[in-house]
Amino acid sequence: MKATLTRVGALLLLGALAASCAKQDLVQPKADDLQANSQEADATRDSNLALGNPSGAVASTSYPTNYLMSKSQYTLSYHRDRGVPNWVSWHLSSAWVGSTARQDNFAADATLPSGWYRVSTGSYTGSGFDRGHNCPSADRTGSVADNSATFLMTNMMPQAPNNNQRAWANLENYCRTLINAGNELYIICGSYGTGGTGSAGYKTTLDAGRVTVPKRCWKVIVVLPEGSSDASRVSTSTRVIAIDTPNDNSLLTTWGSYRTSVDAIESATGYNILSSVSSTVQSTIESRVDNGPTS
Repeated sequence: MKATLTRVGALLLLGALAASCAKQDLVQPKADDLQANSQEADATRDSNLALGNPSGAVASTSYPTNYLMSKSQYTLSYHRDRGVPNWVSWHLSSAWVGSTARQDNFAADATLPSGWYRVSTGSYTGSGFDRGHNCPSADRTGSVADNSATFLMTNMMPQAPNNNQRAWANLENYCRTLINAGNELYIICGSYGTGGTGSAGYKTTLDAGRVTVPKRCWKVIVVLPEGSSDASRVSTSTRVIAIDTPNDNSLLTTWGSYRTSVDAIESATGYNILSSVSSTVQSTIESRVDNGPTS
């Protein structure tokens, strides 16, 4: 009898173990699920100004040509007398991208200081220049509020249509493929100089002289794997893409043709674009011209 009970107990124990293993098999996540969950957890919305304030902009009306404006979606230095941003800086990761449709609700920026002229959507009408986004609409599709913020006129520059819709658009699309691959980006974009050629010919200003047409449009992109303490993770091997394009309607489709160094853009603008990055690292990555893939 004792032997029989022992055998029964052993069988019950084996059955319980088998049931336990089966239960674990049912709830055990797949490797792909683990990776997806890890990526989702790692993708965050980080500071749009984490890599530095390129022009030392200040949120004071005492600095009307270098006025700092901080929004949830991006940070910029605004030039009151040119009616365009000097530069716009933003962070891009999959945490910023969702399913919100393009709002197309261009509007004057009501947060500009009282008494300052507010560029409107009509300021560009019939000019032959696009209302060219600095921070793109498609980089901020997490909510209606996020997307609408990109249509404020303080985020616009007069951009030749073939500049905006060809090389520029292709680079913006490429940036989003990089975040889909598990990266996060810091992007700083701006313009400088006076005079560009749009679809209606050469112009130096719009809106009775209140909006300056830039001569050049530039962008710097720092590519990092998703993580934290981002400025300190920028190393001499970090990929940095810099382009400087003429604001001209004959622009080529391929943005890679306009690659340059950060140093060259800094020389043209007087900015210190990656000021929060170690100066030793800056000296290496800012002198280099990217030769990586373009699609």
